[in-house]
Amino acid sequence: MGRIFRFAVLLSIVCGAASAQKPPLLPEKDVATLAQELSGETAKRNLEGIARFHRQRGSQGFHSAAELVAERARAYGLSDVAILQFPVDGKIYYGTQRSRPPWDVEFAELWEVKGGAAAIKMASYDAEPVVLAEDSESADVTTELVDVGGGTKESDYAGKDVKGKIVLAAAQPGAVQDMAVGKFGAVGIVSYAQNQKTAWWGEDENLIRWGHLETFSPNKAFGFMVSLKTGRALRERLAKGEHIQLHATVKAGQHPGFTEVVTATIPGADPKLKDEEIAFSCHLDHQRPGANDNASGCATILEVARTLQKLINDGKLARPARTIRFIWPPEIEGTLTLLNAKPEFAQRIKAVVHMDMVGGGPVTKAVFHVTRGPMSLPSFVHDVAWAFAEFVNEQSYNFAAGLPAAYPLVAPEGGEEPLLAQDTPYTMGSDHDVYQDSSFKIPAIYLNDWPDRYIHTNFDTAANIDPTKLKRAAFIGAASGYFLASMSIQNLPEVRSLAQHGIDLWKTSMFPRWNSLSPDDVTCMDDFRAQFDWGLQLGLLQFVHDSRKVEEPYQVNRATCAADRLQSNGGDLRYRRKPQPRGPVAVFGSDYVNDRTGAVGVMPPKLLSYEGVWGSGEEYTYEVLNFVDGLLDAQQIRDRVSAEYGPIPLDLVVEYLRTLEKVGLVEQVK
Repeated sequence: MGRIFRFAVLLSIVCGAASAQKPPLLPEKDVATLAQELSGETAKRNLEGIARFHRQRGSQGFHSAAELVAERARAYGLSDVAILQFPVDGKIYYGTQRSRPPWDVEFAELWEVKGGAAAIKMASYDAEPVVLAEDSESADVTTELVDVGGGTKESDYAGKDVKGKIVLAAAQPGAVQDMAVGKFGAVGIVSYAQNQKTAWWGEDENLIRWGHLETFSPNKAFGFMVSLKTGRALRERLAKGEHIQLHATVKAGQHPGFTEVVTATIPGADPKLKDEEIAFSCHLDHQRPGANDNASGCATILEVARTLQKLINDGKLARPARTIRFIWPPEIEGTLTLLNAKPEFAQRIKAVVHMDMVGGGPVTKAVFHVTRGPMSLPSFVHDVAWAFAEFVNEQSYNFAAGLPAAYPLVAPEGGEEPLLAQDTPYTMGSDHDVYQDSSFKIPAIYLNDWPDRYIHTNFDTAANIDPTKLKRAAFIGAASGYFLASMSIQNLPEVRSLAQHGIDLWKTSMFPRWNSLSPDDVTCMDDFRAQFDWGLQLGLLQFVHDSRKVEEPYQVNRATCAADRLQSNGGDLRYRRKPQPRGPVAVFGSDYVNDRTGAVGVMPPKLLSYEGVWGSGEEYTYEVLNFVDGLLDAQQIRDRVSAEYGPIPLDLVVEYLRTLEKVGLVEQVK
């Protein structure tokens, strides 16, 4: 690069940095106050405390972590601190979630036996709880190990006698148990399954990955997880004809108990708005250590709570008009249980800041995302969060590059790298899915790391967590949540401008996708664009209680959509969602639709296994149900999910809608 050109570029960067120092949306004094008080070190100390516990659902470890969070919340002066308890027994339903019984472990070890005595300890729950697959049941057996390859197909067992034996499998224990235990009589499973694969998954063969059995399978068993290195070594020995005998001792099992959810508030100041809430959410459950996933999110919203409460108490921040609520549940099932068992929560919460993995340091290879909501729920809140994230990107980059940066948000014990947050389209996989389901329609800002080199392994430790990253995630969340809790009609011009910018970005990213589709793939995109714009503007006005109406423009005349050729295939069918049950159909441990197809005499719908260009069955089924509103017909829904995730045949959408009707989730609009 020439010297003059280099100087011109540098000058433009410096001038740009100087002109862009002003933070968005909040007064600069509020931003400065937040930046000074938020502590990545305090967040990491709390994270280290949470990561000590094996936090499986309903377990003693989860309860201990909940007690720690509640104690800290009380110490920080939060209001309404409580550990809510909801009975679970495997039979009670909370919306679409069949409650999963708590699962606890007293003891578990796996030994290799030589000469009739236990000789080599292969796994110890006390040392590393991740070695025992979740939902394992008690056993005390000494038996032979048999390699069944993947273990999920009947052909994997051809010519092998596994009855009364332990199988060695490459698949997850839950994917193996019905075949190995239920059909062929095995008593247990040793798995080296490589879940959550990333570009780095094969670099360290010593990692032990989290595993689980199926909660509701009638074929109860135990499962141990071993490293890829151990699994391969066992396979090689067995392939050479060696007989390997193992002794497994497990004292564990499911039992009736409670789903526990920790919650606390900072009450709002406005008598008319204090019953409205902005919620901060995470998920407290995970195997030990589970530092980034997800002690990081839970410790970070705890740090947001501490900071906001202290600054309000000290008079450095005004108490917001709306109440701010903090929620620490088990992932997905806890949120779904809470919103169904306490419907007043769903009614009060106007927006959510959800954090799931926000602290991964450089060694984790994590990329930080500010993830937008699904196209079925357009909202301005994502643009609020991105405005603050973009500000942190700029400030942290300038600091790293030696340029002016008033707010680098660097923790004394943390790194100094730029954040480089990504503005990301909707991805599924955490509690934000529940909030944004059409049952609740609560827009959620989703802050998350992906990929993560050590996710779901014994190396997801506190040592890999960066206090600077925690501080920056806390700032984006705190600034977004505090602004939304204080937002009024006076903020409309600036927020509308941000939202329009978001629409422009969305259109920019989606138009190339749409342009790659043929007229047969998607019809009436003008209809979809108009609906999205209308939904965003309506949500903005409703949030600040502006009584002005936004004309609904998106019911385009069917004749203009060139879709009449598809009407005979069911394209004109319209459905509305029933008030109950509430929640997404794919939840932990079960699928509401799949579990009921046999009872109503239909096959599982093909959409569940469909692979599109940009999405798969889980995304398609989620959004198809979300778009069911009594107004859109099957053709329009098909077009919308095709635009979002790639072309899909109309007949798959129609089949899925008819299945939803048969299992009682929707009803046809005549």
